[in-house]
Amino acid sequence: MVAAYVPPRPTPQSAAPRRPARDLIEAVLENMRSNLEPLKYSTLVPSRYLVYLHPDEFARIEGLVPVLQDQTARALKDAVQDLNRRPLRRYLDRFLGESPPVENPAKEWQIEFLADPDGELAEGDILIHSDLLIPERQETWAGNLTRRITTMHVGQRTTKRESISVEATGKPVVRAKLSYQDKGGPHTFDMTTDSITIGRGGAIYRVDVRIDGSVDVSREHLRIRRDPGSGRFFVIDLSSLGSTLDGQRLPKGYEDVDGTRRENGVETPLPTRARLGLADTIYLDFEVVSGQ
Repeated sequence: MVAAYVPPRPTPQSAAPRRPARDLIEAVLENMRSNLEPLKYSTLVPSRYLVYLHPDEFARIEGLVPVLQDQTARALKDAVQDLNRRPLRRYLDRFLGESPPVENPAKEWQIEFLADPDGELAEGDILIHSDLLIPERQETWAGNLTRRITTMHVGQRTTKRESISVEATGKPVVRAKLSYQDKGGPHTFDMTTDSITIGRGGAIYRVDVRIDGSVDVSREHLRIRRDPGSGRFFVIDLSSLGSTLDGQRLPKGYEDVDGTRRENGVETPLPTRARLGLADTIYLDFEVVSGQ
């Protein structure tokens, strides 16, 4: 019997290399190690991880997700134990000082693997959102703080973004209201925290008010900030095509430095009633709630 040799089919040059599933675990571990929060008696690490992949990549590993979740949780547990051992403790202390033991404040790990719903990721990209619950500080905040670290892996390059959100404890206090209409119809939004972000959003860009509009509206278009001391409100333009306040163009709230967007601290006071325009396509009516 003679067996014919069939050469392997060449891989198209345009096809992105597939990442081994273990790369996802390593990316989660890298995210965890970059998001340590030292306190007096412990050093906290994030307990929740959302891992986004290109839909084709996710389809390839979808059947492995339960095993992948278990092995990622096991790897996180092992990594925390390693950080608490010498000589890694000496290495950690060099950067954090005499740091207390590392621990997961939630005790359990929450890990989800998801397909990118917004078409932002290419094959081989890995996007991770990790959430770290910061203990409540009654003297400063009236709620629970969550620090979110977003890491984006494209080839050998990793970028990082950080944000803080506040979840009110008890009955939330409505600070202001937004009314607007987009492709999904009329909407209202109650602002119960001291900062909200408005835009089209997406897997990479997490927003509080998600606008269903044209691509002229940026993923992150505006941020509204309330100063807890004075109770005054400010607006920050984060968009590419601009924003308006009662018909007047807002100054840019960021600068591009070597291809990296950095906020420059420029913000504009908001009156108690205002009309905000997003790229002259969507308009939001802002109103401070009386009695606050």
